[in-house]
Amino acid sequence: MPYAVFGTVIGVLVDRYDRKKIMIGADLIIAAAGAVLAIIALYMEIPVWMVMVVLFIRSIGTAFHSPALSAVTPLLVPEEQLTKCAGYSKSLQSISYIISPVAAAFLYSVWELNAIIAVDVLGAVIACVMVAIVRIPKLSIEQQSLNLNIIKDMKEGFAVLKENKGLFALLLIGTLYMFVYMPINALYPLITMEYFSGTPMHVSITEIAYASGMLAGSLLLGLIGKFKKRIILMTASVFMMGASLTISGLLPSNGFVFFVVCCAIMGLSVPFYSGVQTALFQEKIKPEYLGRVFSLTGSIISLAMPLGLILSGLFADRVGVNHWFLISGVLIIVIAIIYSLVTDIKKLD
Repeated sequence: MPYAVFGTVIGVLVDRYDRKKIMIGADLIIAAAGAVLAIIALYMEIPVWMVMVVLFIRSIGTAFHSPALSAVTPLLVPEEQLTKCAGYSKSLQSISYIISPVAAAFLYSVWELNAIIAVDVLGAVIACVMVAIVRIPKLSIEQQSLNLNIIKDMKEGFAVLKENKGLFALLLIGTLYMFVYMPINALYPLITMEYFSGTPMHVSITEIAYASGMLAGSLLLGLIGKFKKRIILMTASVFMMGASLTISGLLPSNGFVFFVVCCAIMGLSVPFYSGVQTALFQEKIKPEYLGRVFSLTGSIISLAMPLGLILSGLFADRVGVNHWFLISGVLIIVIAIIYSLVTDIKKLD
């Protein structure tokens, strides 16, 4: 919610001030929030409301860090390498998805909670040091105007995005895609344990399969990053996701093994959508507007996610979680067809 509510304002600040300092400051905020939690855990059991407050603060830090990172990438990476860069970045993310739960489970069995939180704080400090070492080119004075007018700058960012009809259409349809797809992540444990009669171990297997597929897709995207027909890649990615969800919804209750395969295919498809879309925005939007554009897109998608969760939760309870997977899959296949029909999107290639 912080990203959804404050994202557009944060984007203006990211474009107007030193993005390197913003990333370091955001990581320090995240580290400080974690450090407070670790210290409190020494003296008392952490209340739920305090966890919520810390998560809220960390989310604000992420809302600054993510668009700043996306905005500086084109200043460091040649344009023709942006898609490869997105693929390799997603690879690192996928590795963290696979290793982190295993490491967390191990540490939780041998360490106190405050010590585990301290590891997170240490990670944020290391990130700050690494960013401080990297030389990031600054925008010119003309590009980085000191006359801050938040409302005017927000409108400029929106206007720049709207000027590119292909990217704007990509954002609108992508928001619809996120609205349908994102809630599925929250329903993996439910379909595994309720419909397939699994255990927490089975839930872990599905998540590892998804993350492994995502890793394979990310590495493949990195290898074929110079492939010119990127809209075809995105459309194929959305179609793969829709087909996998549809098949998952049609499986019998004893078809867990096939569900794991579908999870791997879903993960495989993700980088070819998110990575390619990020690279397209980085290529086609001027660097001085990227902070606002990425914050705006992040805000819209962040708003779509909780709305989708509410809707999917209601439907899954009433029609059955497996039927919701089927409905979501069919809707996503329709979205893939829309991608292939919109002329402005096809022109992006």
